Amino acid sequence: MERIQKERDRLLAATARNMGALTTLTALLCLVLPQSFEHIWVQVAAIVALLVVFLGFVRLRVNTPMAWLACLDVLAIGTVVLVGAAEKEPTIAVVYGLAFVAGGSTASVGVLLGTTGPRMVLCALSFVASVAALVYAVSDANFREGRAEAVAVACWIFGMILAVWLGRVVPQTMRRIANMSEAYRAERVATETEARRRQGARLLHDTVLATLTLLAHSGVGVSENALREQAAQDAALLRQLRMGLTPNPAASGEYKLRPVEESTLGNTLESVKQRFRRMGLEVSWHGKGQVLLPSETLDAFLLALSESLENVRRHSGVGEAHVTITDDDTSVRAMVTDDGVGFSIESIAPGRLGFTESIVARLRDVGGNARLFSAPGSGTTVVLEVPK
Repeated sequence: MERIQKERDRLLAATARNMGALTTLTALLCLVLPQSFEHIWVQVAAIVALLVVFLGFVRLRVNTPMAWLACLDVLAIGTVVLVGAAEKEPTIAVVYGLAFVAGGSTASVGVLLGTTGPRMVLCALSFVASVAALVYAVSDANFREGRAEAVAVACWIFGMILAVWLGRVVPQTMRRIANMSEAYRAERVATETEARRRQGARLLHDTVLATLTLLAHSGVGVSENALREQAAQDAALLRQLRMGLTPNPAASGEYKLRPVEESTLGNTLESVKQRFRRMGLEVSWHGKGQVLLPSETLDAFLLALSESLENVRRHSGVGEAHVTITDDDTSVRAMVTDDGVGFSIESIAPGRLGFTESIVARLRDVGGNARLFSAPGSGTTVVLEVPK
């Protein structure tokens, strides 16, 4: 809603700026004509005043203070009154110049005042004052037949119609665009989810389910070594899926996996990040980008890191986590932090083994360790450490 209001105000400001500058410039062209005034000082004062009004409109922006708008309005109306008081028989050029000031410059300020709230009162007062000033200024013109007033009123009507139209149409259009964007986003997410589901189904059919079928039939027609090798490949596939990778099949039933021994920590961390982003947790990485670890250590480290992020996603109450990776000559460390609700470590029931088994025990199996720091309302920090 705030974005829609900003867009509406931006268009109103642009309309007021362009309309005000154009009508004021037209009035200036009418007033600079030679022999238009009886008193040259009146002509100079009017031109200077309108130049100030013109520059004021050029610098008009969305956040222009109300005092600035009031000064433009007062200066424009004051110019009309000054010319009317000093020139007893204004020429036709002066009359229509004043009409553009009263109906164009002041109406442009009215456009920016909007169409709701207390600003409408100011807009109405500006209209009455500008038309009254114009009637006073041209009352002694020999050719006066109400045409100048008609021009001023027409400018005001045009400005108000434009303000109302922009004030109503722009929010409606922005809401429709937002609804269309939301519908497109929902359709895209549904399409991607369905594509991942179908790819996962094909992946399981071509690999794990095929192996389980062979086992169910006692491996008939397949040697023991071939069956063992196929099961090992399926285990590697499941391990990489757990880490967030999405293998692409080169052909039906044939999935090319990069050996874990050749995977750097940086590449796999990006896969973990993408995996949790799909689940609604934004992970910000800091520190090292590429660290090479042995296969077994890398598996334990990334699975423990994934479990820590899963705890953030499920229990912290926030949608962002920070992971800082550092290393030295002997070890690699990851610090997972969040600004969530936190908890009292002493309140954890002894029978709950999630952190102990999924994180601590897994890292200790490869010579690493994990530490947990948290307090209610202060977020949670988990420090993971494995040897190189």
